[in-house]
Amino acid sequence: MAEKILMPKLSPTMEEGQISSWLKEEGDSIEANETIAEVDTDKATMEMTSLTAGTLLKIIVPAGENARLGQIIGVLGEPGEDFSDILEEAKSSSNGAAAEAGKQEPEETSEAAEEAPSESQPSEAPAATTATSNGDSGGRLLVSPIAARMASENGIDLRSISGSGPNGRIIKRDIEKALEAPSETGETAEPSFVFGQRAEVSGASAFREENTSPMRRTIAKRLAESIGPIPTFYLTIEIEMDGTLATRKHINEAIAPDKISVNDIIVKAAAMALTRHPFVNASYQDDKIKFYEDADIGVAVAIDEGLITPVVRGANKKGFVQISSEISDLAAKAREKKLQPEEYTGATFSISNLGMFGIKEFTAIINPPEAAILAVGRAEPVPVVRDGEMVVRNIMHVTMSCDHRVVDGATGAKFLQTFKQMLENPAMMLA
Repeated sequence: MAEKILMPKLSPTMEEGQISSWLKEEGDSIEANETIAEVDTDKATMEMTSLTAGTLLKIIVPAGENARLGQIIGVLGEPGEDFSDILEEAKSSSNGAAAEAGKQEPEETSEAAEEAPSESQPSEAPAATTATSNGDSGGRLLVSPIAARMASENGIDLRSISGSGPNGRIIKRDIEKALEAPSETGETAEPSFVFGQRAEVSGASAFREENTSPMRRTIAKRLAESIGPIPTFYLTIEIEMDGTLATRKHINEAIAPDKISVNDIIVKAAAMALTRHPFVNASYQDDKIKFYEDADIGVAVAIDEGLITPVVRGANKKGFVQISSEISDLAAKAREKKLQPEEYTGATFSISNLGMFGIKEFTAIINPPEAAILAVGRAEPVPVVRDGEMVVRNIMHVTMSCDHRVVDGATGAKFLQTFKQMLENPAMMLA
């Protein structure tokens, strides 16, 4: 009997997934527990395995499209088996969801599949990313999100591309073909810069639309939850970083060619300070305060689709070198979307460092259910008065966002004092 392949729950916060790629084609045999597809969740790209053996009779949700948890995305069974009832159920479910979405968000378009549907797939062609143009096809270009992103990154004019997808949609392979094609002169085109350049512009700017990814939707939802119900206040402090910079230099000389970053020392200092101020290393949940014995530090990492915070477990018990190695490994996995749920959930405190981008000072939004998050700016040399004399010190601004249900003003201030002392005199982390 034919079986439905349903979108599984691949992460704790996942509500829907996007099929990144099918690793099997229609007609392929599948073994039990064999990986059949890759799915982009709200946090990472996860492997989806088949629970039973059989033949992949039908791919209902193609690569590039989203599916809700429990939605039918394929059919598994025996060759030649009738599965028309499953197709009808999938179609009815999809139409119902589309109608409901239309009532709530009439302007939203569904994300395009990267490849043209096979003849055995439903005849309804999925909607694609669209862009305005001056062409003859109703003034609109059909472009898949991946193709649009690739074109933007490589400076390709989409109006010069002929789409090979359904209804002339420009898809990934069209952009790849354009990238492989040599220029008319046989040389790589170089950008030209013309001073005083003039351009004739008429009408509104062209645009393209993309469905938000599962990750971006989760970010939006969680941050909206945070900024609304959580009574937040902010504390900012200046820290002299000369001691930290000197310590980093000595350590890097000793462990060369390996090295640690200033952020690694910041993570360690925060973890040690948290063990001395338990109300900051806590969370407010269901009218109770949960206190954590160890400091599991979430380190914000920027990736193409947003922000993710891989977690350094028990950072208070680890040295600078181990923390550095773990952050490097976790950040690499985050950028490759290979993090497992246990590697990015369950932090007790988070740190967002934008100093490397030249940001001097900012505030960060608390990641529930954590009680606080630290926003770290850049350290820069500034003149200060010490013992009646003008001297130059490397000053860094940090701002802590606090959940007032757990952290009072004095509590947060005392934590920052301890954090400041440890960075100004790193030997205190050993005390």
